[in-house]
Amino acid sequence: MPLFSQQKIFQFCQDLLQGAGVPPEDATIVADVLLDASLEGIDTHGISRLPVYLTRIQSGRINPRPDIKVNRASPSLAGVDGDNGLGQLVAVRSMQVAIKMARETGVGAVAARRSNHYGASSYYCKMASSCGMAGMAFTNTPPGIPPWGGKKAYFGTNPVAFAFPGKNRPVVIDMSSSTVARGNIILAAKEGKPIPEGWAIDGQGRPTTDPRAALEGAVLPMAGPKGYAMALAVEILSGVLSGSAYGPRVGWIYDDSTEPVDIGHFFLAVDIDKLMPLDRFLDRMNHMVREIKSSPRAEGIEEIFIPGERRFNTAERRSREGIPVSGQLLEELNRLARDLGVGPLE
Repeated sequence: MPLFSQQKIFQFCQDLLQGAGVPPEDATIVADVLLDASLEGIDTHGISRLPVYLTRIQSGRINPRPDIKVNRASPSLAGVDGDNGLGQLVAVRSMQVAIKMARETGVGAVAARRSNHYGASSYYCKMASSCGMAGMAFTNTPPGIPPWGGKKAYFGTNPVAFAFPGKNRPVVIDMSSSTVARGNIILAAKEGKPIPEGWAIDGQGRPTTDPRAALEGAVLPMAGPKGYAMALAVEILSGVLSGSAYGPRVGWIYDDSTEPVDIGHFFLAVDIDKLMPLDRFLDRMNHMVREIKSSPRAEGIEEIFIPGERRFNTAERRSREGIPVSGQLLEELNRLARDLGVGPLE
């Protein structure tokens, strides 16, 4: 696959978004979120999502210029109305509000509604960790997981994410409630590749390795009933509590509907320094990380990784070598660029 520098991809994403009517400042935010995922190797949530965002803006399904409103319900709790804007904008604004409240009171919690797919949850948690805070992010997604014992999707793949400051790097945890993020199945369908057994069932509840059949069926929950329970908790926080859509009412931007998808999010920031001096916390974190990495290794294992560590390693390598873009995605992006009067990525 051809490789492109992060600067070139960042500028290209900005240009495409502005060409679709997104204001420059907002385009910068969205481009940064997408670039961050692609740099870390989370290609299913990076620039590969840009084509569907752009086409939905063009069709009127996503609002390119949202009037995002914040309702601060108490010193530590706020609601955000995303006005059907790009999910990255709604999420960044929401976490900024959570961080501001946490600086004042120690904790900031934000429930967001009327939003869209926001990419990788880890980005928003890292916003908090870079401010010396613990950050948490949750979002519901279109139906993808059946309730345990069912065969029809009800919950989304509903990811949970956390980030904690570290001496050298933050500890970042980002995972879906499903066996695999639905984006991996979408990517496999685009590339015409089979998916592993155990990932999904088809519309009849039968195991399948066909990604298209899986998209018509359901993704299996992580760890069986435990993943189902986690998906339910995320659905309550992100959908029910926020006032957004939940369960089968959450829309999917990959279908032909013209209705807003109405995704909901939930964010939490905790100011560590109000519980203990941040330096002490960082020392304790560093000690724990060193203990974990020096734990006895199982046979054949060369290194024990801390969650998020391999992502950072990938980001460092791609920063030097470039970000790979598949031929199919490159063709799709450049076709959109021509339609929007933007120079190609080359």
